[in-house]
Amino acid sequence: MTPETSHSWEEVKSWDLKELLDKSRRLSWEIHGKQIQYFIPGHMVYMGERGKYPSISLTGTSCALKCDHCYRKVLEGMIPATEPDTLKEICRRLDDEGNLGVLLSGGSDTRGTLPWKKFSKAIQWIKKNTRLKISVHTGVVDPETALALKESGIDELLMDVVGSEKTMDEVYHLRDGLKAMESSLALLGGTGIPLIPHIVIGLQYGEIHGEMHALDMVARYPISTLVVVVLDPIRETPMEGVRPPDPETVGRFLGAARLRIPHVPIALSCARPAGQHRAKTDLLALEAGINRIAMPAEAAVEKAREMGLDVAFFKTCCSKSF
Repeated sequence: MTPETSHSWEEVKSWDLKELLDKSRRLSWEIHGKQIQYFIPGHMVYMGERGKYPSISLTGTSCALKCDHCYRKVLEGMIPATEPDTLKEICRRLDDEGNLGVLLSGGSDTRGTLPWKKFSKAIQWIKKNTRLKISVHTGVVDPETALALKESGIDELLMDVVGSEKTMDEVYHLRDGLKAMESSLALLGGTGIPLIPHIVIGLQYGEIHGEMHALDMVARYPISTLVVVVLDPIRETPMEGVRPPDPETVGRFLGAARLRIPHVPIALSCARPAGQHRAKTDLLALEAGINRIAMPAEAAVEKAREMGLDVAFFKTCCSKSF
């Protein structure tokens, strides 16, 4: 159990959970301070407060990949803006309404890419003419796209990172996806824009399969934050009946991630199972010394204060690098 050393999931499973969490928490507090940041992302509502960082889909509900865990369903909850002028109009309105920023995302084509070059000039206009921060969920990128994103003046780059060719093929429906993902990480890391990779725990139909390799991948690049997502099966998708990873598995991964990348803030995404699963997960996340939690369970807010943590709330995405 050595900081900044690569470990397999089999090794991590063999560690005593309490010992792992204690070590992770002490290391986190030593480096990042005894504090926790809570987030209300998108336009979500939490205890009467609404987030001010809505999500916009540049492809509407269209996605060629139809990944098994999403099946286009996530896109249905985003604001559609399929043309540059529409995007500018929407962002002007969101700025006037007092929003802090936007997350630009969308569906992918068959190569896993999004139409960033089409929207590059519009994004530049938004940065010049509004006060909005802009986060971009990139997908796979080539050198030209990475340059276009850099020149557009966005504030941070978000990217899902998968560590299994099997998962890339069977869930994302992308062939040779790992090679494209490694290349994209290198290109995005070279832009100088804060890079925030996302790792989904249980993406292989609820099983742990490649998450530790994904952690090794992101550890090689100058990332600003690691966001940990927990598979939350969505209705009317191929994963509808899948059992998500249990809270102990999530806590174990968070502890292992802290040891692997001790100086990087780690966030627990809003995308995770609700109810008792969330309450147990969030309490274990606190035990692991997590730095950020989106849409925390009430028990976690109370527990943080009992632990003597400095607590702060933000109405943005938990990636927050600004």
